[in-house]
Amino acid sequence: MSKLPLIDTPEKFAARFDVSRETVDRLKVYERLLKQWQKGTNLVAASTLDQIWHRHFADSAQLVAFASDGSNWLDLGSGAGFPGLAVAICRANQEDGCVHLVESSSRKCAFAHEVVRETGCSVEIHQTRIESLWGNDRLMNIDRITARALAPLDDLLKLSAPFFGPSTLGLFLKGNQANAELNRAEQDWRFRATLHQSITQAQAWVVELSELRTRKSGHVEGADT
Repeated sequence: MSKLPLIDTPEKFAARFDVSRETVDRLKVYERLLKQWQKGTNLVAASTLDQIWHRHFADSAQLVAFASDGSNWLDLGSGAGFPGLAVAICRANQEDGCVHLVESSSRKCAFAHEVVRETGCSVEIHQTRIESLWGNDRLMNIDRITARALAPLDDLLKLSAPFFGPSTLGLFLKGNQANAELNRAEQDWRFRATLHQSITQAQAWVVELSELRTRKSGHVEGADT
């Protein structure tokens, strides 16, 4: 498989995703804050600090292609904000819609709050465990659910199922075990899934998943049906 082109500068990012100068400027703020906070908080792997635009910003921004106008996003286990916070910045000019970040670490949430404060993107941060938000009426109209490096797909579906509606799309960034994880998840779940080649890693994938149901009941587990 041929090597994928690096998207390792603001200029290459802007050209690849056709974003405005204002968006690039907001991402530069994000980059600055990430490097500052990383000195005292383990936000990302240290080995990726010199590859922020490719490994983190571009990896996250590829999900914007799956957006709809005014869509509401739910990002599970956001950590340093990937992919949800980067998606929110790329969609900062959208008049409607919000990205909800769920992260239990108080320090990582404090970092995300600072990025939101300095960039002005439409984000709501939930400092809690994912399970504590099940049944939250404010999160029952979610269009896109995202996660990166959070859990194997079968466990991820258990966490995200209560937020799935008839038109919800799950967009999960996965590595070279994506097919194996799909096969395991199919033992307990019914869904429609498509694998999309990642634009940042040759052996990585975006798992696009919809119509989620449990095999046992035919309904979304944990949802009010």
